[in-house]
Amino acid sequence: MTDDELIILLNDLESDRVERKASFSDPGRIRQVICAFANDMPNHGKPGVIFVGEKDHGGDANLVISDDLLKNMASLRDDGAILPFPNMSVQKCRPKGYDLAVIIVYPSDSPPIRYDGRTWIRVGPRRATATAEEERRLNEKQRSQNLPHDLNLLGLSSIDDLDHDLFQRTYLPSAVAAEVLRENHRTIAQQMASLRFVSSHLPSKPTVVGVLAIGKSPADFIPGAYIQFLRIDGLEITDPIADQREIHGPMPDLLRQLDDVMTANIHIATDIQSASTEIRVPDYPLVALQQLARNAVMHRDYHTSNAPVRLYWFQDRVEIQNPGGPFGQVTIENFGSPNITDYRNPNVAEVMKNLGYVQRFGVGIQLAHKHLQNNGNPPPEFSIQPNHVHVTVRKCP
Repeated sequence: MTDDELIILLNDLESDRVERKASFSDPGRIRQVICAFANDMPNHGKPGVIFVGEKDHGGDANLVISDDLLKNMASLRDDGAILPFPNMSVQKCRPKGYDLAVIIVYPSDSPPIRYDGRTWIRVGPRRATATAEEERRLNEKQRSQNLPHDLNLLGLSSIDDLDHDLFQRTYLPSAVAAEVLRENHRTIAQQMASLRFVSSHLPSKPTVVGVLAIGKSPADFIPGAYIQFLRIDGLEITDPIADQREIHGPMPDLLRQLDDVMTANIHIATDIQSASTEIRVPDYPLVALQQLARNAVMHRDYHTSNAPVRLYWFQDRVEIQNPGGPFGQVTIENFGSPNITDYRNPNVAEVMKNLGYVQRFGVGIQLAHKHLQNNGNPPPEFSIQPNHVHVTVRKCP
């Protein structure tokens, strides 16, 4: 947006595309506004703007607009509280002779957008949670162009290929606030459509993320939607195989089985001589392996590759290969850099966040580094190619 456009909106005290906040003391309310602007219930087709540092009825609130404040505001995009990720930008401006922080929120291509399991919308100058009918209308607004692949329809599958019990028992309570569910009288197809698991226009047709999240057998429709595990009794891929399995299933089962396999293969050494109490040291910290393996599931290419995620466990190292190279603003050169994130599968990322397998987006590699260092392991070694990412984790000496 241009400075002139911002000044016009700032001076319009009646516009429902503007919110003014004197401070950043209540990030939760600002998240609600971001969610509401992203949903664009009035169909403006234009961005909404939050001016931070401006009094409710206009005027300077004397807020210091520091770099840290701007970074904290920018983190609202991908801290996982608002899902799917809103399209927004943060900047500092001086439209009326004093500094303001400006959050510009663009209408989403795939509403509804939720904050804390609730769908927020603008109703005139105020915000409110959407009714079931309003959510239905938001679903119908989904734009067919420029959608991520995980919202494409799987033509050979039907809603009967989704596990309805898993959806209602496990996923729905994790994704939607309890009071919203209590007031919800929609059919299961409508509930699935609101979470993008089936098409809002063709409710019998599941999306890619629907099959991955709650499909009875995802690999039947998405080849490679599983994890190949090998435990190798040696240092080379040609050495004897001590254990092997293919980890299949919808996302809740897949991720649980993945954790079980990694936990079972970690060896814990006991040191009773170095201190007065026994010290237990794993050869690999579980959290580091979890972060790297879950990243592979989240960021893999479900569109052009039929290869599975590979987890190979050698005597001296663990190797994880993700059939999906850098995406979007992430490049081979900046891969793993703090604050550089992008999502090939934003709706798969949302599913993993709702299920509790992601606490905060964009920090998985940093967490892996930290836990490996604390455990005495060398740092992870990455090989980044255009069509895959390979990471090697060395055993604790």
